[in-house]
Amino acid sequence: MANLAGFDATQIESNDRPEAIPAGKYKCVAIESEFKDTKDGKGKFLQFCFEVIEGEYKGRRLWDRLNLVNSNAEAVNIARRTLSAICHAVNVMQPNDSAQLHNLPMIVKVALTSYNGEPKNEVKGYEKISRTAPAVATTTTEKAPWA
Repeated sequence: MANLAGFDATQIESNDRPEAIPAGKYKCVAIESEFKDTKDGKGKFLQFCFEVIEGEYKGRRLWDRLNLVNSNAEAVNIARRTLSAICHAVNVMQPNDSAQLHNLPMIVKVALTSYNGEPKNEVKGYEKISRTAPAVATTTTEKAPWA
């Protein structure tokens, strides 16, 4: 047993994991990025944390990992193309540091997948915000106006 004297759960926000958000396109900003070692220690990935900044899911976070240092050339190629998509989405073409990509609005395309039977979000792409882009998230569960 462990002594928990002095702990008061009413004074601390619960760490309940929120459910996955619906598939769709969300206006987001990168709020964190960090290079991390792969599990085998032979490579590195750049992990981004994105935050939804508008709509019903404002404040929710999404993550993407880019395998920029890996023995698998195709994994590196995919990661470099993804990083290019992020750069194009925020109009920063030659960043010296991933922090230069933070706090710049973009559209993040999100899919709903499953992991161990539980719904999970997966980032599927990035787009520049244009005048025709929706101001709030659109999801694939919405009915078309003519339906």
